[in-house]
Amino acid sequence: MPELRQSSIAQHYHERTKYDPQTIASRSKGLDWAKQPVPFKEYKIGSSFDLKPYIQDKPETFANHPQARWWQRLSRLLFCSYGITAKIPSMGSAVYLRAAPSAGGLYPAEVYLISRGTSVLPPGLYNYQCRNHSLMHFWESDVWPALQEACLWHPALESTQLAIIITAVFYRSAWRYEDRAYRRIFLDAGHLLGNIELASAITDYRPHLIGGFVDEAVNELLYVDSLQEGAIAVLPLADMLDIQQNLPTWRTALPSATETNYPNIPDGELLTYFHKATHIQPGTTGKLNLPEIKQEKSLEDKYNFPFCQKISTVTVPINWGEKLIDLEGTILKRRSTRAYSGGDLTFDELKALLDFTYQPHNYIDQGFDISPDYFDLNLIETFIAVSGVNGLESGCYYYAPKAQELRQIRFKNFRRELHFLCLGQDLGRDAAVVLFHTADLRAAITQYGDRVYRYLHMDAGHLGQRLNLAAVHLGLGVSGIGGFFDDQVNEVLGIPPDEAVLYVTTLGRPR
Repeated sequence: MPELRQSSIAQHYHERTKYDPQTIASRSKGLDWAKQPVPFKEYKIGSSFDLKPYIQDKPETFANHPQARWWQRLSRLLFCSYGITAKIPSMGSAVYLRAAPSAGGLYPAEVYLISRGTSVLPPGLYNYQCRNHSLMHFWESDVWPALQEACLWHPALESTQLAIIITAVFYRSAWRYEDRAYRRIFLDAGHLLGNIELASAITDYRPHLIGGFVDEAVNELLYVDSLQEGAIAVLPLADMLDIQQNLPTWRTALPSATETNYPNIPDGELLTYFHKATHIQPGTTGKLNLPEIKQEKSLEDKYNFPFCQKISTVTVPINWGEKLIDLEGTILKRRSTRAYSGGDLTFDELKALLDFTYQPHNYIDQGFDISPDYFDLNLIETFIAVSGVNGLESGCYYYAPKAQELRQIRFKNFRRELHFLCLGQDLGRDAAVVLFHTADLRAAITQYGDRVYRYLHMDAGHLGQRLNLAAVHLGLGVSGIGGFFDDQVNEVLGIPPDEAVLYVTTLGRPR
C-alpha cells in the first residue's frame, strides 16, 4: 500500500541512486554480455530516403538547386547532431561513435523527424537511421495535428513544417548502469540537444525546445512501447530561410505532479516507475489551463560568499570561422579524452571555455542565436575545482555567470580528493579543471514537480556539450563523468549541502 512520504519520488530516486564509498562495491554487478543491447533501431516496413549524397558535397554545389539545397541542409543538421563519425573495431561487433557523446558508448537516444508535409518531404513519421545516414519513413499520414494536441497547442508548432522528437530507449543504458541510468540518459540527451542547437545555427534552422507535452500521446503518435522507450523532448524546427516560419517564444518547461504517495519500489524497477511518475497526464487540455510558473529572473547570482576572492572571467570570444565552418569541423572531430597529461591550462583558456558555454550573447555576430533554449538555467549552478591553471590559485570556486566572475570558496589543491570523488578515475586526478553542475533539487521540484529531474539533467548535459566543443576547438581534452560519490563531493569541495550534484566535466591537457 503506498504511503505518504516527506520526500517526492524525484528526491527518493536521487537518494536511492547515489554512489557511496561504503556500499558501491556491494551494489556493482557484472555485465551480462549476452544481453548487451543494440544501439540502433530497425524497421522492417517503410521507405528510405538516403541522405549520404547530400553530406558528401560542399554546400555551394547545391546553390542553384533549391530542392537539393533543402536536402543538404537537413542532411548536415542530422549528421552533425547524431551521425556516426567513427567506427572502431572490437572483439564483438564494431563500435560506432556518434557526433554526440554517450555514457559508456550506449547511445540510448533515438531521433525522429515529423514532417507536416512539404514540397520535398511527404507528411508522416521518420526515424533517423544514423548507421547508414538515412531517414526511414515508417508512417505516411499527417500526424501534425496530433503532435500539436500532445504538445498542448504550443505556438512554436503553428507555422513550422518539421519537428524533431528525441526519445530514450531505457534498457540501452540500464543494461550497464541499472537504476542510475536515468541520470545518464538525460545527460546524454542534453549533449544531443546542444548539438541540435549548434548544428541548426550552421544549417539555417532555429529549434524551439519543448519539454511540456502529454507523454503517452507523443509515445502513441510514434508507435513506441512506453515501457521500453519514451519521448523526452520535442523540437519544432523553424526554417530561417522561409520568412513565413516565425517562431514565437513560449516557455519550454511545464510542471508535472509531485508524487509523495509511492510504494516500496524494488531495485531494477525504480527507473521505469520514476519515469512514469514524471509524465504530464492526459486530460491537460491547453495552455490556458496550465498552472503558471513564476520564474525569478534574478540579475544576481545565487552565491555571493562573504570574504571570498572575486576574479573576472570577461574575455575575447572564441572565433568559429566564416559561416561557422570551424564549428562544424569541431562537432565532427569531437572525442571524449581518455587520459590527461596532468599539465596546466592557461587562465585565458579557462575563460574562453566559460565564455562560450555561459555567455551566448557574445556570439550573435558570428551567426549564433542570442538565447539557446534551455528548460530553466536559473536552476543550475556551477562549481569549479582548479588543480592546474596558470594564473589562478588552486581551490574550489563558484562561477557566477551573470557577474562573469569566479568566487573562491576553498583554498587547496584537490587532485588526490578528486581522484577519489570520481570513483578512482585518473581523469579526475590528472585534469587541470573539474567542473560540477549542481541544483537545489527541493526548490526545483517546488517549481516544476518531479518532471524537473529530466530538465535539470538535460540542461546540465547541454552546458556540458558547449564545454566539450569549446575545449576541442582550443585543442584541449575534455570528458564528462556521470559516476561520482554524490555527498562526498559537497563535503570535500565546500559546495552547499542543498546543491545536488548533477554532472562532472573534466578538462585538461590530453596525454
